Amino acid sequence: MSPLENLHLLTPLDAAALALLWLAFFATGWRIEHPGRAPSVTVLMSQYRRAWMAEFLQRDNRIFDSQILGSLRQGTSFFASTCLLAIGGVLALLGNTEPLQGVAEHIAAVEMPAALWQIKLLPVTLLLSLAFLKFVWAHRVFGYCAVMMAAVPQDAAHPEAAPRALRAGELNIRAAWNFNRGLRAMYFALAALAWLLGAAAMIAATLFVAWLLWSREFSSVPRDILLKPKDEG
Repeated sequence: MSPLENLHLLTPLDAAALALLWLAFFATGWRIEHPGRAPSVTVLMSQYRRAWMAEFLQRDNRIFDSQILGSLRQGTSFFASTCLLAIGGVLALLGNTEPLQGVAEHIAAVEMPAALWQIKLLPVTLLLSLAFLKFVWAHRVFGYCAVMMAAVPQDAAHPEAAPRALRAGELNIRAAWNFNRGLRAMYFALAALAWLLGAAAMIAATLFVAWLLWSREFSSVPRDILLKPKDEG
């Protein structure tokens, strides 16, 4: 029997926790990418990525830039591989929920049917799968950016130099945004994992993750550092 055929096993609190998880996931992502007057770290970094390409255009030796881009691609590759391993682990648990039942009985002294454990693992699987797809796409777009950067003429006065550097910067930004979306999906996958301990645990974990992401984007030391040059000017 499919786990989806056992949705009647969920309580109203479970449904509310699941709705909060997805609402927080999409709302947090939208707010970070559309911050309004108070820019997020993601938006501020987009400005610095454009500034990077402006400096890249004037540099004679561009090995430094290729090394930075290579390290960015390595990061996306690492997280994509991590997600793939995590998805494999979750799928293994979907096929055999006995280890989870043993842990739950030990911690909370509760018994649940196997189908309910499978239902509670589905959001984790979906979020990890989404994160994997975002990381893979970010890796590819960073590759497009590398090719575009290589196509920028060495002579900054060349008519195609500035337009190509500008497009390379935009590709860099799109890759970074997809990378950040993948990270957010991983954060919320951890929050979804708390559902195994109950609906209240997932609500608390979702609120904590949403607060953590918001604070790092809008109220963190790195954000203050990114804003400082403008304030000093």
